[in-house]
Parts: sequence; C-alpha cells; structure tokens
Amino acid sequence: MGSHQQQICGFAKYNLEFNHRLFTLVAGLSDSERKKELGAFFGSVHATLNHILLADRIWLGRFATAFAMVSLQQAELVQQFSSLRDELYADFTELSVQRAATDEVITRFAAELTDAQLASSMKYSNSQGQLREHPTWVAVAHMFNHQTHHRGQLTTLLHQLGHDVGVTDFVAYVT
Repeated sequence: MGSHQQQICGFAKYNLEFNHRLFTLVAGLSDSERKKELGAFFGSVHATLNHILLADRIWLGRFATAFAMVSLQQAELVQQFSSLRDELYADFTELSVQRAATDEVITRFAAELTDAQLASSMKYSNSQGQLREHPTWVAVAHMFNHQTHHRGQLTTLLHQLGHDVGVTDFVAYVT
C-alpha cells in the first residue's frame, strides 16, 4: 500500500468510527431535537447529517464515473440532484442505516484506490454545472475534509443541545 493510499485509508477509518460515535449519540435525541432549527448552515442536526451523506454520495458518484471500481459498483450513489439541501431520508433510522452502508463503501473505496489513480486527473461538473478538472487526490481529500467540516458543526449543535461528542481528534481514531 502506497503512502497516499495509507493516508486515505486512515481518513476512511476516522470517518467510519467517528460517524458511528456521532450517530449513536444522535440516536438518543428525540426527532424534534434532531430536526430543530439551530442556526447552522443546514439548520438542524438531521439536515446536516443528510447533507454530509448526500455530498459523500455525490463524490462517490463522480469517482465511479472517473474509474471502474469494484467498491462502487453496487453502492448507492448520487449522479443527479437538485440542491445540496436535498433530503435523502426524513427518517433518522433509515438515515443511520444508509450512513453506515455508505461508510462501508467509503472504506472499501479507500482500500481499492491506487496511488496511480490518486495522481491521475479527473473531470466532473460541480453543483453549479461548471466543469472542473484536477488530480483525484484533491477530490478525495476534499470529500474527507468536507465531512470533517460539517461534523465540526454537528459537535457545536450537539453541545447546544447539552451533549458532549467526546474526542474528535483524527489521531485518536487512527493510531
């Protein structure tokens, strides 16, 4: 395993394990607490969780278009969407099941990626329909950075609701 792929696998492990911790905590909230407007970019805990899953599936769909990968063949992917606010699942239990399934796909995808794929260029249209092209590693890093950004927002929202997420540091999950 190349050093770049090793790093990507570390990000996938962090994603999987932190999401498990987060969803376990959020499962203890009432539906009204999860969906309460709290002033975050996507409003509520539920809407933010939905957005992260939507964005992950959009990126996985872009990777599936760029590369023929076994890990993405049977995965739930998003190729078309009307808004980055699209709600995939109104029901939290279904959202949780789908999040766990996508995290498994991300883990397999990270393990399947090669350093050559990461170094190669990929093309896709962004959410505004603009054609983008850059090395694949940039897109992969963005996918993981995007998750972390919005999970940071979630830790604040959960704190506002009186819940401590605990340790959020990457090194606590991969070492």
